[in-house]
Amino acid sequence: MTQTNESSGPYLVCSGLFKIYKVADLEVVALRGLELSVDRGEVIAVVGASGSGKSTMLNILAGYDTPSAGTVRVGRFDLLNMTNKEVVEYRRQEVGFIWQETSRNLFPYLTAYENVELPMLLTGVPSRTRRERANELLEIVGLGHRHTHRPAQLSGGEQQRVAIAVALANRPPLLLADEPTGELDDETASEVLDLLNNVNQELGTTIVIVTHDPAISSSVGRAIAIRDGKTSTETTRAVSFERAIGGDTDSDIEEFLLVDSSGSIQIPREVFDELAIRRRVRLGVTDGRVTLESGE
Repeated sequence: MTQTNESSGPYLVCSGLFKIYKVADLEVVALRGLELSVDRGEVIAVVGASGSGKSTMLNILAGYDTPSAGTVRVGRFDLLNMTNKEVVEYRRQEVGFIWQETSRNLFPYLTAYENVELPMLLTGVPSRTRRERANELLEIVGLGHRHTHRPAQLSGGEQQRVAIAVALANRPPLLLADEPTGELDDETASEVLDLLNNVNQELGTTIVIVTHDPAISSSVGRAIAIRDGKTSTETTRAVSFERAIGGDTDSDIEEFLLVDSSGSIQIPREVFDELAIRRRVRLGVTDGRVTLESGE
């Protein structure tokens, strides 16, 4: 087993992460040295434009894709150096995944109960334990009364609730969600956010959400923006996930640029345009402040 020592430090760490795809004779760089750290039990949102690399990052964290270079550690797992057998164990034991498309999360010919039970069946959990766990999770997501219904008999919000229960079946410490409210109306999306908060509070699950939804990115303590395959900014809020979902608009908000391990930062293009900076800059340090000016 490829393991790492997690006795100290963040639970999830990406450092200098690169992902290069080859399309015909072209190489497409999806991630360009991305860096990210998440503490155990934390809830974060990852935001970015289409093509920024956020979904690629999520697929790597889920074990569905392999990075080209860098370091990726989740708990005791080193994701860059896992065998196929270890990848299977990681997916089954360490991480739960929720797709944006509700239809991808559930088997249409299985009931809600059977969908939740299936991951445990695959890992050899005894039948009595499976039954108790599946019923417990369906109660947690508020669908204990719908356990015999198939996905086609459930609303989109109910399907997403079952998907969360499926993702939690094997008690993974990490839950990854790809646009979990993307196909839901505002009221149902709010219910799903409340449910994710309950999961975090009651089970201590670490949650990473990739989203375009401002209701999510403004409802977590930390939102990370990805641009051009790298983490660029971090927005923090001095509120809990629960309070923010409840509509607290008075939270203290701070936005920071992120410095990677090589000392690089991504300065917004509009700043360069305002200062008429093109290719060269002069860097100065005065009274503890860093200044940039055009070198043209």
